[in-house]
Amino acid sequence: MTPFAILSLIVVYFGLLFLISHVVSKKDSGNDAFFKANKNSKWYLVAFGMIGTALSGVTFISVPGEVGNPELQFKYFQFILGNAIGFIIIAKVLLPLYYRMNLTSIYGYIEQRLGSVSYKTAASIFLISRTIGSAFRLYLVVIVLQRYVFDYYGVPFTFTVLISLLLIFAYTYRGGLKTIIITDTLQTFFLVSSVFLTIFFICRSLDLNVIQSFEAVKNSNYSKVFFFEDYLKGNYFWKQILGGIFVTIAMVGLDQDLMQKNLSCKNIGEAQKNMFTFTGIFVIINIFFLSVGALLYMFAEKNGIQVPMVDGVARTDFLFPEIALKSLGLIPAVVFLLGLTAATFATTDSALTALTTSFCVDFLGMDKEENLNKPNIVRTRHIVHLGFSGLMFLVIVVFNAVNDASVVKMIFKIASYTYGPLLGLYCFGLFVKSKTVHDKLVPFVCLISPAICFLISTYSKELLGDYTIDNELIIVNGLITFIGLFLISKPATKGTRF
Repeated sequence: MTPFAILSLIVVYFGLLFLISHVVSKKDSGNDAFFKANKNSKWYLVAFGMIGTALSGVTFISVPGEVGNPELQFKYFQFILGNAIGFIIIAKVLLPLYYRMNLTSIYGYIEQRLGSVSYKTAASIFLISRTIGSAFRLYLVVIVLQRYVFDYYGVPFTFTVLISLLLIFAYTYRGGLKTIIITDTLQTFFLVSSVFLTIFFICRSLDLNVIQSFEAVKNSNYSKVFFFEDYLKGNYFWKQILGGIFVTIAMVGLDQDLMQKNLSCKNIGEAQKNMFTFTGIFVIINIFFLSVGALLYMFAEKNGIQVPMVDGVARTDFLFPEIALKSLGLIPAVVFLLGLTAATFATTDSALTALTTSFCVDFLGMDKEENLNKPNIVRTRHIVHLGFSGLMFLVIVVFNAVNDASVVKMIFKIASYTYGPLLGLYCFGLFVKSKTVHDKLVPFVCLISPAICFLISTYSKELLGDYTIDNELIIVNGLITFIGLFLISKPATKGTRF
């Protein structure tokens, strides 16, 4: 597939998104539509659209790429099972709380339970973590587009990033969540179709039918799912399950991005129906992502294709695009590109909208009665939306300047540490009902906890006798935050007990 053909496809793709945005937002581009989609979203559209948001371009290219590692294979599915349990806990515990309090920003719970400084701290944690995480996800995909398209035309990397973010800004700044509920449904359709069609095209190239492909993956050296052998390693079953549960609770249930979609449903019943449906689809689609990985390595082995090298280092992230764009033909290349683009932009547009919502509600108070009719309030929201687009651009440029995969990976890992304090804040609020906190001391606790966890993670082998900390680090992070909050606690008044 030529660079011109890829570029043409991207232009048509965004043209479709702009058309949807125009139709959806032309009658209503106010703050209620942007923040909450007028509380009128259909649960089945939310459930399906959330798949694209939850998976991202990182999942699309990295999960299949990691399958070739003998220490990993289908290890990721253990984590997915933990995710599923976490989603059920969110539906049963957190969603009823958010609906009962009629929240626009989920961090409003912290304000009423622990105080205004704790509230601003929780919202700031989300803004920092989601900005870095979303920028990283977009960065990983932009470098793929840069390698296979824009380098051919001599377009600088910074310009590619700028255009990508300006396009996302342009189709989301008016309708916000109301637009995204529809566009994410379309993008998830492209994503899911891409996974199934990619499997079809690879199987056809390997002369395998459905049953044969299932058996081939099952009997390959890439499909081991459960790892019970060594609890010291990061792939150990119970580490992955527990990590999956708590990462999901923290990074989904305590994250404005995905919860904002749930809060746009008419009532708690529809929101829970959405979560249960989403969970089932999420588990199934990840099985297929892992299967794509096994089939890619089988295809590469048969055709003598090596994992692409970047700066002398093998990059498994590039195996999927390398095969899809160069070895399977035109239609599979189109399918791959649509899936990758959909996964990336479904995640980034949703994150950008959630960041704008959190800042406008949590810091500017746009949902407060006294601010609803202020002049230029929608214009202010547009400026905030543009500001977060610019901030994400700067973060991606910094990632690219670092140009060190290990450093970038560490930055992303550090960003995920910030959800531990959110986990500790909500656990304290929900389970220690007789106490509140000395509000002004909360930011210090939320800074100290990730710092301690960073040291534990860095020196875990020396401190814990070759024990490798993986996804369970977020549990440690939340526990340290919880203990810190308990140490600065005081008796709660009746009005602060929920």
